[in-house]
Amino acid sequence: MSWNSFGRVFRFTTWGESHGPAIGAVVDGCPPGLVLSEADIQPWLDKRRPGTSRFTTQRQEPDQVRILSGVFDGRTTGTPISLLIENVDQRSKDYGEVAQAYRPGHADYAYDAKYGFRDYRGGGRSSARETASRVAAGAVARLVIPRVRIRAWVEAIGGDAIDTRAFDDSEIDNNPFFCPDPGAARRWEALVDSARKAGSSLGAVVACEATGVPAGWGAPLYAKLDSELAAAMVSINAVKGVEIGDGFAAAALRGEDNADPMRPGANGPVFAANHAGGIAGGIATGQPIRVRAAFKPTSSILTPVETVTRTGEATEIATRGRHDPCVGIRGVPVVEAMMALVLADQALLHRGQCGW
Repeated sequence: MSWNSFGRVFRFTTWGESHGPAIGAVVDGCPPGLVLSEADIQPWLDKRRPGTSRFTTQRQEPDQVRILSGVFDGRTTGTPISLLIENVDQRSKDYGEVAQAYRPGHADYAYDAKYGFRDYRGGGRSSARETASRVAAGAVARLVIPRVRIRAWVEAIGGDAIDTRAFDDSEIDNNPFFCPDPGAARRWEALVDSARKAGSSLGAVVACEATGVPAGWGAPLYAKLDSELAAAMVSINAVKGVEIGDGFAAAALRGEDNADPMRPGANGPVFAANHAGGIAGGIATGQPIRVRAAFKPTSSILTPVETVTRTGEATEIATRGRHDPCVGIRGVPVVEAMMALVLADQALLHRGQCGW
């Protein structure tokens, strides 16, 4: 049995393969009466779309979404919303060698070990192409939580981090790296170009912040808001690490330094810090929710790497085809989408138990 669905009340299921005729998502549990059309979804898909700069894969996919069900007269009906995105620029012939040998770092061997059979064309379900479906579903989720603003950006590429003192929110959409530091964006051009020309790839760190989340969303123990967010982020292709708030850095602090001091305010406590990333005991505190996700370098590279064939023989593989030299760049809208999907689900769960 395989799990292709996420969420409890607001739930989505993705389907399709990288080189199949189409990919898509089915969103279930969406409240009725929300205004929804393709135009509400397309801008988010355009942010993730491949081929928009030389720093991403040159696969040319328009990623035009179609709503097949769940909407009538421009509003959601409360029934399943089916979303379709056609694949139009596959090159399956580029994966002849991948059919015979495993790409180290990719899911090739793991899929074969589990199923005894795999779709080697672009990696099938293990391809980052699947994340377009998440972005489409995430666009629907945003409509459930209109008071929440979600913003993500690339914080580091290949170990080269932004200068937080130069953070400029208006810069995030002004460069191909979703970078809030224009100086870092200029450095990253040369960095990613160098990796691409060398037939290699780079990892990245993507940060995400959600503001407007009210205190109370989430639950103790087994439905913690931070555990749901961690599961959502690690489910993204290539993500190998997640931090909430200060994350691992908190382990080096003293208790008084890690605390988020509170003072009385007109509308509840006012916090002097946010080391906890807006979550305490698995429940939102009303502060900004802050998450960081670490993306590993793309496994499909032209640099030859030692591996084995499906029959167990030693060989080397250099992956041809079109691949992201840094998959974390296009991970930004995916991280935003997963944040939206978790928060929409938590909002409906909270309403179910406690009311608004």
